[in-house]
Amino acid sequence: MPIIPNELKMSRIYNAPRPLVWKVWTDPEHLKQWWGPFGPEHTSCMMDFRVGGEFRVLMKTPEGEVVPAAGEFLEIVEPERIVYEGDTRAPTACGCGLPPRARVTVLFDALMKTKTQLTIETRFPDEAALHAANAAGFSTSWNKTLDEIGPYLEKLAEEI
Repeated sequence: MPIIPNELKMSRIYNAPRPLVWKVWTDPEHLKQWWGPFGPEHTSCMMDFRVGGEFRVLMKTPEGEVVPAAGEFLEIVEPERIVYEGDTRAPTACGCGLPPRARVTVLFDALMKTKTQLTIETRFPDEAALHAANAAGFSTSWNKTLDEIGPYLEKLAEEI
């Protein structure tokens, strides 16, 4: 597969079945538990989960600043893939995990009944947008978030 200079990919394997990983990404009550670095008490999520629907995640920093991530769902193939695009009005290059005009594809691959590989492919409008997002903490924050979602998924998987 060719390397695309304005695309970034991240992947993790979780000890959780694909339907559960899908639910954690598509249910606002679950999503606010893991999205972003500030914790669920500082995160809210509104979601119209349908093609053409929008979502908005609001995070409050420890200093009290509210930072939004907003986008539109372009494609939903349950339980395999979600494609969304970042709001062009995002106030920063990172957009709290969803850079402006970046197209994100989230892939959910069942490895076994109890394991799921999650891959996030983010295509930026150009290389400059990718570099600006990373300078604002995009890769660092998402990698940390993807590491931390594992224990949350494992706890939920134990409960079912």
